[in-house]
Amino acid sequence: MKRFILIVGLLLLFAAEILRVYYIMPFPGSQQADSIGFAYWLGRNIVWIRIVLLLIIAYPLLQSFQRIRPRKKIALALLLVLYGVIFFLFNFRFEADKMFYQPKHKNFAAADKNAADTVLVIGVAINGEAKAFPIQIIGYHHQVRDTIGNTAAIITYCTVCRTGRVFSPVVNGKPETFRLVGMDHFNAMFEDATTKSWWQQATGVAVAGPLKGNALAEIPSQQMSLAAWLRLYPNTVVLQPDSSFKKRYTGLDGYNKGTIEGSLEKRDSASWQLKSWVVGVVSNHHAKAYDWNELVKNQIIEDSLPGTPVLLALENDSASFHAWNRNVNGQTLHFEKRLAENNLTDINTRSIWNMNGLCTEGMLKGSQLKTVQAYQEFWHSWKNFHPATTAYKSAR
Repeated sequence: MKRFILIVGLLLLFAAEILRVYYIMPFPGSQQADSIGFAYWLGRNIVWIRIVLLLIIAYPLLQSFQRIRPRKKIALALLLVLYGVIFFLFNFRFEADKMFYQPKHKNFAAADKNAADTVLVIGVAINGEAKAFPIQIIGYHHQVRDTIGNTAAIITYCTVCRTGRVFSPVVNGKPETFRLVGMDHFNAMFEDATTKSWWQQATGVAVAGPLKGNALAEIPSQQMSLAAWLRLYPNTVVLQPDSSFKKRYTGLDGYNKGTIEGSLEKRDSASWQLKSWVVGVVSNHHAKAYDWNELVKNQIIEDSLPGTPVLLALENDSASFHAWNRNVNGQTLHFEKRLAENNLTDINTRSIWNMNGLCTEGMLKGSQLKTVQAYQEFWHSWKNFHPATTAYKSAR
């Protein structure tokens, strides 16, 4: 009986240490199940689980060392060493915040200090101040805390979902700090310091803990090349690489174009596959996804969501995209792309519109298309976090 208790206790101790991290990190098979509730319970109670199991096995362990043969003592000692190794790895190596760190030095520079304006950025503009956050930088850090236009913001990115989101870090009226705790269904999760609730990066919703069901307020953002963002906001400043993480940033070379080697982050160039790129839009609680390949082929896509006639437009750099409401002064406009000039013409009035959504010539000169929040991400991510989404299919 004592031997049975010892063996079962050791197995449960091993399992507790491993499963606590397994369910919230991208190990084989770990991200498919709806196991976040169990993972959270295990994470919050791991200390007590360790204490109880260690107390259970303490007496039979001592008895075994006193009575068993030397060879079996060595085997038992090796099991304890193995537990020590597992404890170290799953507490100090495999946890998310032990693999991805926050910047040690957060510096911004004027646009002319950046070597390439082709880099993809998440751009944010608040109260007259604009900042650009290169995806290759925030893709490693997963989140960068900053203040833009006297407004606190956390700029987040999950490379496995290709989701860039910006949120207010205010929870229950108070500024909150977050740490990267792991992922659920391949999407990054953050834990707040006060309540230890877990928050989903793609939606900003708390999925476990005391604040489950609450949501962070989203701050509008846009993904595009730095050159395109600078055309919108010439006085923007750009987040600079932290030299402490130069090698980590290099690990994301090729990510912007989807050619990175990692299977979790590499793009599938076919349409509507798990790793295909889509543009996702939500209007009046109705979600819709648009195939990136179709946008590249046609340069523009016109569609209507409930209450929102949408125009998607791709710039000539084949990376910067825009989503606008094509209703102007009560009139729903239809557009065509002028490739040579990298601008648009509305068919209704033959007015000319630039890629800032501003009408520069014609009857509607001076009119501005309203931006619709849109995201580029992997198809598996969009359909998982918007299960009622529809997929746009061209009539052509």
